[in-house]
Amino acid sequence: MKEPAKSRATLAVVAGIVRPLFNLMMDKEWKGTEKLPAGGFIAAPNHCTEIDPLIVGHLLYNHKVLPHFLAKSGLFKVPVLGWVLRATKQIPVERSTAGANRSLQLAQEIVAEGGAIIIYPEGTLTRDPDLWPMKGHTGAARLALEGGIPVVPIAHWGAHEVFPRYGKRFHLFPRKRSRVVVGDPVDLSAFAGRPLDKATLAGATDAIMDAITGLLAELRQEEPPAERWDPAKQQQAKHGRFVERGQQQPGTGTEAP
Repeated sequence: MKEPAKSRATLAVVAGIVRPLFNLMMDKEWKGTEKLPAGGFIAAPNHCTEIDPLIVGHLLYNHKVLPHFLAKSGLFKVPVLGWVLRATKQIPVERSTAGANRSLQLAQEIVAEGGAIIIYPEGTLTRDPDLWPMKGHTGAARLALEGGIPVVPIAHWGAHEVFPRYGKRFHLFPRKRSRVVVGDPVDLSAFAGRPLDKATLAGATDAIMDAITGLLAELRQEEPPAERWDPAKQQQAKHGRFVERGQQQPGTGTEAP
């Protein structure tokens, strides 16, 4: 089954606007793109700035892979944006059982059509002070194991210099470079056929996060932390913005405790 013509056309319009802008904003360096599967797959990138989806989407679209993101269901209700999300077959994430089943069905349809589903295993921008990948959620692992879908780890570095995490403006000068590396599909064979219990999903998720972290370490030429950042242990919320100690809370004029 091929991607619907409407979806392709809308993606082409969006890409025609976004790609030239990003080419003007920063240089790019892409490695490992030959590892992108010919069929449908899950792309699992690190997440350190709000413009990450555009970075990953740009790379995939340039290599004739149609990107589909899991997006908050509320975004589909926003005028114009909601229409674009629906027209390009982005996937709404809902907390209800019925909504979750519908999201899974859409994801499986996209994979069958040869598209890519981009899932950020961290669930939100990393809370790690040095922007290393933090503890992941199990959604990508569950979808991969349930559907036998390959998971391709992707790491990128540099976009945060153009638009810092929770930033309010772009920093275009001096010109920055966005570097992206695509890894081999994560080997999840050790978890195949096992019950999708907490231990199985946690182990598969750790394998995915290890692959992403290894790629990022390669890009940064640095050693990652020995222990992955866990928001729960740091008494941080799993979703939404957070304020690091010593920083002012937005709009309050006071420091975070």
